[in-house]
Amino acid sequence: MRTSIATVSLSGSLTEKLTAASRAGFDGVEIFENDLLASPLTPEEIRARCADLGLTIDLYQPVRDIEALPEEEFTRALRRARHKFELMRRLGADTVLVCSSVSPHALDDDALAAEQLSRLAGLAEDHGVRVAYEALAWGRHISTYDHAWRVVENADHPALGTCLDSFHILSRGSDPKGIEDIPGEKIFFLQLADAPLLAMDVLQWSRHYRCFPGQGGFDVAGLVRHVLRAGYEGPLSLEVFNDVFRQSEAGPTAVDARRSLLTLQETVGLATPPAPAAPTGIAFAELVTPDAAPVSAVLGALGFSRTARHRGKPVDLWQRGDARVLVNTGPAERRDGTRLAAVGLESPDPAGAARRAEALLAPVLPRRRAPGDAALEAVAAPDGTELFFCATGRSGLPDWRADFEDVAHPCHDDEPWRVDHLSLTQPWHQFDEAALFHRAVLGLRPQESVDVADPYGLLRSRAVSTDDGAVRIVLTVGPAPTDDTAHAQHIALATDDVVAAARRYREAGGPLLPIPANYYDDLAARFEFAAGELETYRELGILYDRDAHGTFRHCYTHTVGQVFFELVQRDGGYRGYGAANAPVRLAAQHAVRRFTGG
Repeated sequence: MRTSIATVSLSGSLTEKLTAASRAGFDGVEIFENDLLASPLTPEEIRARCADLGLTIDLYQPVRDIEALPEEEFTRALRRARHKFELMRRLGADTVLVCSSVSPHALDDDALAAEQLSRLAGLAEDHGVRVAYEALAWGRHISTYDHAWRVVENADHPALGTCLDSFHILSRGSDPKGIEDIPGEKIFFLQLADAPLLAMDVLQWSRHYRCFPGQGGFDVAGLVRHVLRAGYEGPLSLEVFNDVFRQSEAGPTAVDARRSLLTLQETVGLATPPAPAAPTGIAFAELVTPDAAPVSAVLGALGFSRTARHRGKPVDLWQRGDARVLVNTGPAERRDGTRLAAVGLESPDPAGAARRAEALLAPVLPRRRAPGDAALEAVAAPDGTELFFCATGRSGLPDWRADFEDVAHPCHDDEPWRVDHLSLTQPWHQFDEAALFHRAVLGLRPQESVDVADPYGLLRSRAVSTDDGAVRIVLTVGPAPTDDTAHAQHIALATDDVVAAARRYREAGGPLLPIPANYYDDLAARFEFAAGELETYRELGILYDRDAHGTFRHCYTHTVGQVFFELVQRDGGYRGYGAANAPVRLAAQHAVRRFTGG
């Protein structure tokens, strides 16, 4: 099915928007009137530019406040419409969007609205144009899709149909099932947008908070199914008003938009990309650093051993149980400081996972391999994190460990340590894109977004995971783009005894994050503990949480560069990440950074 995107969904000049849409693989565009008015190109030049890029102009929009008007007002509106129809002929567009009126002059008269829309359609037909009439959710008298369809049906003109917009329909809570009663040939256009579920004025909601399908809380896929059952054969088009998208680079936003439509088409059965192969575990987390000593000191204090070194690169493998951390001191990464740069994901089908990622527009990463190196598939996440699809220890498949040679440091296997979860900080403008990427490309299930109070603003967080919790990734975006503490990444290590692990770490010289006494006073009021238990937590800086399934104990190391470690103990099926404790942890990290610089 053809795909299209409204130019209002992207930032930049009209030329930049058209180029981004074409490169992302869209078939067509809706040209927003303001973009055309601000362009130095003539309509003919825009038409030629679109043709050169392989884009059709599927819609020109919008025409406003034109129906159910007093005759004198309507005459002026027709004059305005005639000019737009002549412009569209020069542009090569054959469908115009007409929004239901919000004019204070509009009358509450469906018969008059139908009669005037019929006259408008007659004028449009003379210019080779079709009119797609859309109900704005805040329309003065017509604000629902079924009401708009009744007016179109009564107008009974071949050049007049309806435009369905998922935001306007779903934001009002309308039942989309009635769409199936509209003849498919009378649905002239379909505009799609998702949105977070917010309690606010619908106009403000629409103008600032729309997002691409799969990034919000609407059942956009369900609506599309109803539209397809009605017999609609036009393009799936995105019309998204979003403050973040307006400030972001057009190219990546267009790719994100296209990925959302590919995922939507898969959901409704219109496309069949390679099936998802959800990861089954974390093979490794890779840190890049200009100086391995501070990271090695932390890992050593945590009980990790340096067990192997890459045969051809300055990369060491540190391991404890099933938790593996690669430390890379490659010169190309020195300027970036210590950061979490790559993740190895255990995959039941590494090649299939890579094919799906590529089909959903994830950048495939070229790798320079020595003749004996393992042939690993890798793609880039939106934040630039490299994702490797691994088959550790599986017969007949490349094993990344074959690139390493053992060193004389045995691994501590006294406890079954593993990576519990990873926290990846996202650029502020890519948070929703990252959530969709991890769901669509990797097959991880997203949880609800959480806002956490940081001393200097709000930190937004959203976890994605497999159903069994074997892979958990927390996506975060902080309040201050220049604040290293708020934007630190971290590796959470699961242990069966966090108290013992914290003691050993401290005894080995590792500093634990100090937690204020006030936190433990409040903890004593909220929960009951065994004798001495709370004092132990206070001593070691261990935080505590509880949900309906179990309990969670966790503590933190100091930050090295942009990375810190967390020790966690989940008991009884606890499902969260200690979000209730995050404000205390963030404040403590700010305090340590301020007074010690670490």
